[in-house]
Amino acid sequence: MQISKEIVSHTGHLARLHLSDDELELYSSQLNKILEYIEKLKKIDITNIAPTFNVLNLKNVLRVDTVRPSLTSEEALKNAPDKQDNFFVVPKVY
Repeated sequence: MQISKEIVSHTGHLARLHLSDDELELYSSQLNKILEYIEKLKKIDITNIAPTFNVLNLKNVLRVDTVRPSLTSEEALKNAPDKQDNFFVVPKVY
């Protein structure tokens, strides 16, 4: 599949981008090179390669969860600039 300047122009229009003729030429060329590279990758035989999620042999280092006492509602709300019952009062998010 070839990415034409018309396809790039239409996609730019949908994204509300105003692209110049030079940009249309550049982006269509770049996208076509990407598609050519993808076609090369599709030809690689990977049948005997195990799937990996990370090329490095890394492990997550996690600490053991331990139960500890937490703040009471009164302690947590002690320095709150505004509170109502057992809740923080914050500005409304729109």
